[in-house]
Amino acid sequence: MSIDYRKQPKAPAAAVGLEQITDSAPGLVSLYKTAAVSLAKRRISGERAAVYLVLDRSGSMRPYYRDGSVQHLAEQTLALAAHLDDDGVVPVIFFSTGIDGTADISLDAYQDRINPLHESMGHMGRTNYHVAMQAVIDHYESSGATAPALVVFQTDGSPSSRTAAEHVLCTAARLPIFWQFIGFGHDDFRFLRKLDDLPVPGRRVIDNAGFFAAGPSPRDMGDVDLYDQLLQEFPHWLTAARNAGIVRN
Repeated sequence: MSIDYRKQPKAPAAAVGLEQITDSAPGLVSLYKTAAVSLAKRRISGERAAVYLVLDRSGSMRPYYRDGSVQHLAEQTLALAAHLDDDGVVPVIFFSTGIDGTADISLDAYQDRINPLHESMGHMGRTNYHVAMQAVIDHYESSGATAPALVVFQTDGSPSSRTAAEHVLCTAARLPIFWQFIGFGHDDFRFLRKLDDLPVPGRRVIDNAGFFAAGPSPRDMGDVDLYDQLLQEFPHWLTAARNAGIVRN
């Protein structure tokens, strides 16, 4: 029996198509294609999500801004967001002791953007996750978004207030927001591993966080590995959040 290929289902469409990426952000084409492979592997091609990027500006982060690791993560995140979020814009929140600043990166404004923003924000303080998490929640709730949110949350160490970070994460489990933490550096990230494993339903209604360590040289982590890790737990959260009525079907 012959197969009529015209009747085969089409692959789910990305929020922003390859042609638009090629025209407006050719430097992201390779990352965009790599992200597509990981999305397909996790069977979440065609999903929609508002994507956020949260960046640590504690004093120990200086080397990672200087060597381009943070800029590269921003580009990786933007290329992923092009599949998930049709506005082609990623809100960026810089934090240390408090919120140091906010900005957007977009397909037409991302190149060499992170370091000038970082350098304009002055003093680099301590590490308070909870203020950055609350800033994301406030932005998401005021945005009118109907799709869930995927938050790429980068840090290089444990927070100054662990109790506050746990409280915000557990409280936010009832919201359609998934927190994907990424660790830069030599830290063993015991606290983030603990956050990732907080009991359900004892501490939170569903598991709303993931974590992986990118190591002391994050630029050496291949894009394929980065996207595979970034998307490892997000699909499981989507299923759980839909089953719990947190994310609309």
